[in-house]
Amino acid sequence: MTPRRSRPQRVAEAIKDFVVTEGLRKGDRLPGEAELMARFGMAKGTIREAMRILEAQGLVRTRTGPGGGSFVHEVSAERARALLGNYFYFRDLTLHDIYQLRRLLEPELAASLAGRLDAEQLARLDAVVATYDHPAASVEEERAQHVASLRFHQLLSEFAENELLGFLIGFMAQILSDLTIYRKLYEPPNVELWARGRAYQMQLIEALRGGDAERARQVMADHMATAASLMEGQEARVLNRFLSP
Repeated sequence: MTPRRSRPQRVAEAIKDFVVTEGLRKGDRLPGEAELMARFGMAKGTIREAMRILEAQGLVRTRTGPGGGSFVHEVSAERARALLGNYFYFRDLTLHDIYQLRRLLEPELAASLAGRLDAEQLARLDAVVATYDHPAASVEEERAQHVASLRFHQLLSEFAENELLGFLIGFMAQILSDLTIYRKLYEPPNVELWARGRAYQMQLIEALRGGDAERARQVMADHMATAASLMEGQEARVLNRFLSP
């Protein structure tokens, strides 16, 4: 059974509907408190609580002083990922869960980008791969390389024309980066993971540069399948290390 929403929550939803109906955009001023009270037939306390809810959601920004007031605000992708990450914080999210989705979505993203990236975007991908052009010489370097390799996938997500697809892939890359650090999945260093992952990424860049969508899709599919196997094996080794007497 869905919990009954409080009066401020209902008003907050009504204000969001008003923003959409009126076609308001980021930076547009919202009606003042007195006008909102009259429009929704609610007391001052209810309106203020509704506005606090919208501020907490990142949809409203309030400024004080001359020219102040409440303004429509746009939730950034970074903030949205952080809030979604909080949702999963107390859930037993596994590498298998993440890679199950990555294996479905990332090949399609790769195919959609083939032949569509400009020289600057391709250069940014090349630059990321260049940061781990040699096997890690220490645990600290291995950690940095793991994070950088996931940055490669976050970049691809930023280039996506389909914003929902890009957001989901970027979120998975971020949460996988967090899990890698939190669970110390970079320890001990894994040369095979580095070598095969980097090779796939270099092949993918060439497929993207050449506009070969089917090749890009297949390379990414192979990359995700290999990464899933090697990362889950890495997770098992880490777990065994902690469980061993």
